[in-house]
Amino acid sequence: MPPRKTLAELRSRRWFAATDMRAFAHRQRMQQMGLRREDVLDHPIIAIVNTWSDLSPCHAHLRERAEAVKRGVLMAGGMPFELPAMSLGEVMVKPTTMLYRNFLAMEVEELLRSLPIDGVVLLAGCDKTTPATVMGAISAGLPTLFCAAGPMLSDRYLQPGQPPRTVGAGTHTRMFWDEYQAGHISEPEWVKLEAHMTRAPGTCNTMGTASTMTAIVEALGLALPGSTAIPAMDAGHTRMATSCGERIVGLVWEDLKPADLLTTGAFRNAAVVQMALGGSTNAAVHLLAMARRAGVALTLDDLDAIARQVPVLANLFPSGDRLMEDFHYAGGLPALMDRVRAHLSLGEMTVTGRTLGENIDGRRSLDDETIRPLDRPVSADGALAVVRGNLAPDGAVMKVSAASPQLLCHEGRALVFDSPAEMVAQCNDPDLDCDETTVMVLRYAGPVGAPGMPEWGGLPIPRKLLARGVRDMVRISDARMSGTHYGSCVLHVSPEAAIGGPLALVRTGDRIRLDVAARSLQLLVPDEELAQRRAAWQPPPPAAARGYTRLYQQHVTQAHEGCDFDFLQGPDASPEPAIF
Repeated sequence: MPPRKTLAELRSRRWFAATDMRAFAHRQRMQQMGLRREDVLDHPIIAIVNTWSDLSPCHAHLRERAEAVKRGVLMAGGMPFELPAMSLGEVMVKPTTMLYRNFLAMEVEELLRSLPIDGVVLLAGCDKTTPATVMGAISAGLPTLFCAAGPMLSDRYLQPGQPPRTVGAGTHTRMFWDEYQAGHISEPEWVKLEAHMTRAPGTCNTMGTASTMTAIVEALGLALPGSTAIPAMDAGHTRMATSCGERIVGLVWEDLKPADLLTTGAFRNAAVVQMALGGSTNAAVHLLAMARRAGVALTLDDLDAIARQVPVLANLFPSGDRLMEDFHYAGGLPALMDRVRAHLSLGEMTVTGRTLGENIDGRRSLDDETIRPLDRPVSADGALAVVRGNLAPDGAVMKVSAASPQLLCHEGRALVFDSPAEMVAQCNDPDLDCDETTVMVLRYAGPVGAPGMPEWGGLPIPRKLLARGVRDMVRISDARMSGTHYGSCVLHVSPEAAIGGPLALVRTGDRIRLDVAARSLQLLVPDEELAQRRAAWQPPPPAAARGYTRLYQQHVTQAHEGCDFDFLQGPDASPEPAIF
């Protein structure tokens, strides 16, 4: 694309180009760091928002990748500045990184607004860092390019006399834990697994939330084609980071911003990709939040409709049996998108300056076992189902492709837990009154209730049932579930229990009916009885009297609305800062 901006029109010139005392001070302080006057006067200023941290294993390599991005920026004639941002390493942050997704989004938006920035490269990848940085960049409105952290290396589980077993981060943690609980894995073997299942920096190597969300960002047109599947430790990943640095300078001169790319068609493309990948249910929250930031009306019903049309083609854990490294070798996201091009809006513009259709032309799958053809999908039933009923008036979601087919139409007796501590204690009780037909319910685990809507929705199978060989049950909650996990889990029940949603009225012994084909979730209790229970119900006290958690509980929206803060939604731009 031809340049649309001149040097005089760059945003950073407001800080550096004037002849007053304030601009003098700005230039003076840049020279304090060893830069030349012309470094900030004659070049676009590029921010590299880096979510690296010593306590974020998935992002352990991002300091080095930032240097590669800087190299690309300099090669293209820009001036790079690295800006650290909240890292949100998924496993370490408690009670959940979801509590801080909106915090990081605000941080990114305000970093970009308050500083002399012309364009930004986002270095992120672990679960919430992707939607958070993108949400902030959407609201800031500057030219943006996303550089994904990339998936970790694959692992294998070898046992004498048995064929090698592919091991995926997260997915097999849960799988091996169940086997350990059932007594099928010894303590020494369990310790051995701990040491090598995640063997290199990078995000989870399954189609969990991290890989789902980076692929969605690529489908939205905010990342270079094929970039999001490159393994973190591949030399190609460093080269890709350099290309990101080079390209962001072009985006600044072309004045190509998220608002120019993030149309209704782009978000529908992202939803098509989510379904074809068998992507994480968490995308149903994050995609809606990003769409609302961009002023695009996207709903759970839209996602459900797309899921009914698009089969799961990516043979990746937890829906399949392969890993992200295999997906990269097979051609990555462009090859998958080529398979579903009939469902895509191919004319959407992307950060390459070309359309999505142009980006994927000629990008064929190189492995039909990893990226399946349309006539041989991993699952024809779709990746996602949105169910509604008197238990979830505003909807709940289920990952159909990772559920047990025999449980997709099920009626059973409820076993209700009000906290994860209660749930874990009871599930370890050998006398717990339950069987494989029981419907397990966890409540007060939603956005307000937990708070932060943690990944508690993959409720554990009671130990006594694990010993009998039971590996799946219908489980219902207002929580989320790790995208790497699997099972017949109904998630994101909305409205949540903590604000008086019907989930708060369920009692142990009630009967619940799930019918995924009919998109129905019903509590089989008479309306009169439910009215009496509602009259007696009292909301739980707030989790915090002050601080960020208090703000979060007061302003977070419900799952079907994206769990953003009510005051952050919408495309209206905040004013540029005054400089005096």
